[in-house]
Amino acid sequence: MLSILVDNDSWILPYAIDLEDWLRRRGEQVKLVRAASDIPDGEVCFLLGCTQVVASEFLSRNKHNLVVHESDLPRGRGFAPMAWQILEGKNDIPVCLVEASRGEPDAGPVWLRDVIHLQGQELNKEWRHIQGLKTLELCQRFLIEYEDLKPVPQVGKPSWYPRRTPKDSQLDPDKSLCEQINLLRIVDNERYPAYFMFGKRKILIRAE
Repeated sequence: MLSILVDNDSWILPYAIDLEDWLRRRGEQVKLVRAASDIPDGEVCFLLGCTQVVASEFLSRNKHNLVVHESDLPRGRGFAPMAWQILEGKNDIPVCLVEASRGEPDAGPVWLRDVIHLQGQELNKEWRHIQGLKTLELCQRFLIEYEDLKPVPQVGKPSWYPRRTPKDSQLDPDKSLCEQINLLRIVDNERYPAYFMFGKRKILIRAE
C-alpha cells in the first residue's frame, strides 16, 4: 500500500492527484488522504505540501515517509524555500527528496537531489507548475529507482527559512517595481497579494 498526504488546500493538490492516478495505472494500491490520522499502514507515504508536523505514531505506519523540499539541504530548511530563493534572485533551485525526520524538521537523509531551472520571469502560477512537475518526477523516480538508491545523511551546518506572513508581501513605494520584481513573482494574488501603504490605506497590486 502506498499513500499520499496533503493536509491542507494546497496548490500541490492537483499534482498529488496526478501522482495517485499514475500509481493506479501502475497497478499500485494507493490512497490520497487529507489528514495524518488517516494515513494507512503501508510501504511508502508521500507527504506533499504539508503544513502540520506529522506525529511519530502516524509516521510509524509506513517504512518510508518522503518529503520534497526545495533547497540544498541542510541549508534552507524551514518554510517556503522556493519562494525565499526566488526572492533572493536565484534561477537554479536545488530540490531534495528527503526522509521525514521524527525530530528536527527537514533533517532526514536525502534519497534524491535535483535542480529546478527557472528563466527568471515566471510568476507564481508558472513557477508553481514547474515545482509541481518536479515534485511528481521525484516521487516517481523514487519508486522506479528504489532498488538502486541509498539515502545519504545530511552533512553541514543547517540554515532556516522562516514562515512567510502577509506582511512579507508588502512593497516599498519608495523603490521601483523593477527593484521589487522578484517579490511580485512570488506573491499569491488571492491568499497574500502584493500591497503598499498609502497613508492609512492599503493598496493591493495583482501580478498577472
